[in-house]
Amino acid sequence: MSSGNYLFTSESVSEGHPDKVCDQISDAIVDMFLAADPDNARVACETLTTTNLIVLAGEVRGPAEVAGDKAAMEQAARDTVRRIGYEQDGFHWKNAEVQVHLHPQSVDIAQGVDASGNKDIGAGDQGIMFGYACNETPALMPAPIHFSHAILRRMADDRHAGLTPQFGPDSKSQVTLRYVDGKPVGATSVVVSTQHAAEAGPEEVRELVRKYVLEVLPDGWMCPEDEFYVNPTGRFVIGGPDGDAGLTGRKIIVDTYGGAAPHGGGAFSGKDPTKVDRSAAYAARYLAKNIVGAGLADRCCIQLAYAIGVAKPLSIYVDTYGTSRCDEDRLISHLSENVDLSPRGIHNMLSLNRPIYAKTAAYGHFGPDATDDGHFSWERLNLVPELKPLLG
Repeated sequence: MSSGNYLFTSESVSEGHPDKVCDQISDAIVDMFLAADPDNARVACETLTTTNLIVLAGEVRGPAEVAGDKAAMEQAARDTVRRIGYEQDGFHWKNAEVQVHLHPQSVDIAQGVDASGNKDIGAGDQGIMFGYACNETPALMPAPIHFSHAILRRMADDRHAGLTPQFGPDSKSQVTLRYVDGKPVGATSVVVSTQHAAEAGPEEVRELVRKYVLEVLPDGWMCPEDEFYVNPTGRFVIGGPDGDAGLTGRKIIVDTYGGAAPHGGGAFSGKDPTKVDRSAAYAARYLAKNIVGAGLADRCCIQLAYAIGVAKPLSIYVDTYGTSRCDEDRLISHLSENVDLSPRGIHNMLSLNRPIYAKTAAYGHFGPDATDDGHFSWERLNLVPELKPLLG
């Protein structure tokens, strides 16, 4: 990305978007298994949704009372849809058909991943994972995706509180910011499409949405009126899985950095933390955020690479885009020598073997504050004191 003057755009989708419904159901299944057996549970759960149909498929391993309880998995799916707020003719938490097609994990995969004898836990798959941080926002996230998430989250909060019955669960946002000398200075356009009640007219919806955009954007950042687009098609009554089929793992850029950083290609939701698609991406974000938080750089991208069944990362790459205030070779050496980036090391460092994932499956896996319950542990800045001595 240029370091000068440019426009950059990111989008977000709400918890009621069809693909996000699927992500949340898949992560509800992950949490079910981790709650029952934190050390040995294995889950790779994909979800498909369409008009009044939910299909779960994939591979699992866990105690028989969980792995064999399809009724409990069905209930987890229904509870997720109910929490999101779908009680519509075309998609209803109570009336939708739920099919569960989860089968035992392949023994070939299990023997590569499981610890045995002198062998440590191996990576659940090969692949490359990226983490990113920048100092554009207090969350150390790129500003366009940060604001896109925030608009939809505020809209959802008020919908759940009963303050905006005009809104339905399904919505999308898109924010374009102008950058001057590499820093965001204002919005040039904002797009919000939101499902709404049939009786709510276009102007009513537009003014309702305007409130949230103005709340989220910094003072003076609002785009010109003719670049403020709300439901550009004019009507959005039929939405969610009734309007468009959903699948787990189709919103990987929404889940990460809004296109401001590279992506390895692997989705997160529906995967237990032995899958490095998820856990190593969290670890890379953790390291990048702490590097920026320590003032070592204004921007930082980290790439990790793994082979299936192998514990150690094959490579660690750090790019600070010319903003580093420390020697990058020294930084890489420090990370390699002092941070255990094996699957077991990542699990221990970030306490990942817990049922903490359903809350990550909407409005981004990166940016929210870490909670006392262990959610978003990769957002902590507790490495900053260790990294600060590398300055200079």
